[in-house]
Amino acid sequence: MNILVIGHLCLDVIRPISGPETRSYGGIYYAVITLASLLQKSDKVIPIFGVNKNDYQPLIDHLAQFPTVDTSGIFKFDEPTNTVHLYYEDKESRTERSVNIAKPIPYSRIRRHLSVNGILVNMISGSDIDLETLDHIRIAVRSHDIPIHLDVHSLTLGVNESNGRFRRPVEEWRRWAFMMDTVQLNEEEILGLTREGLTEEQTAGHLLTLGIKGVVVTRGSKGASMYQNEKKHLLRKDIEGIAADNVTDTTGCGDIFGAAFFWRYIETKNLVESCALANKVAASRVGSPGANRLPEQLGKPVAA
Repeated sequence: MNILVIGHLCLDVIRPISGPETRSYGGIYYAVITLASLLQKSDKVIPIFGVNKNDYQPLIDHLAQFPTVDTSGIFKFDEPTNTVHLYYEDKESRTERSVNIAKPIPYSRIRRHLSVNGILVNMISGSDIDLETLDHIRIAVRSHDIPIHLDVHSLTLGVNESNGRFRRPVEEWRRWAFMMDTVQLNEEEILGLTREGLTEEQTAGHLLTLGIKGVVVTRGSKGASMYQNEKKHLLRKDIEGIAADNVTDTTGCGDIFGAAFFWRYIETKNLVESCALANKVAASRVGSPGANRLPEQLGKPVAA
């Protein structure tokens, strides 16, 4: 199994409620390392993103410890690497400042890697790719039955003059979601996706009319929900939350969830089972700040 992962890398600066500041790789890194822990030795996860030329070799050297990570899609640029400052207000609430947001990843960087079993597009910064590039990807793979998972993520966030992020509707949300196999949002993202002020169920219903097979809504410690159509009726299946001790940082939990969900979905095509597995994998993440202990936290794949 080969999985393509598209989205921006971040250098995270995390300021928890208590304790020292933590610096680590972030953004798409969480999805890449999650897949590296789940895939078999003969499988590959192929991330596509750019980093500053001075950050490139240390990152490649770091990823060399994960034999299932194919780094051929990682490229250099002259601008600073995307940096995100996260300030936690409580265990699950935070404010975010994004500095040096990278330019959209061009289709020319992606097209030669499209012979895969699945494509995960995670809008880490909200400008990871543009709609034209997403359309090119869809056109290139639609006749090959290659599933695409879209994590809406920061697509619903604008950037103000002080680099703070704020929630705002996505004007072309239908085009972003059109013909995705699965779409993932958290509770705030799905309520803020449209300008019409729709409920979560209404937005999920509209999304499912666009050819989507499943809409995943993540709820942090409260678990997750899977929306799908069954005989033209909206069906919701809730996955219970998993209690976790010593919650110090939930950064990346949604990215881990999405990667684990998509991996399982490619294998089984079972939406609810994949959601349950992802919930367990994401719950293993919350024990320490940043991503420095992520491989240790994820460990071996968890049975659904």
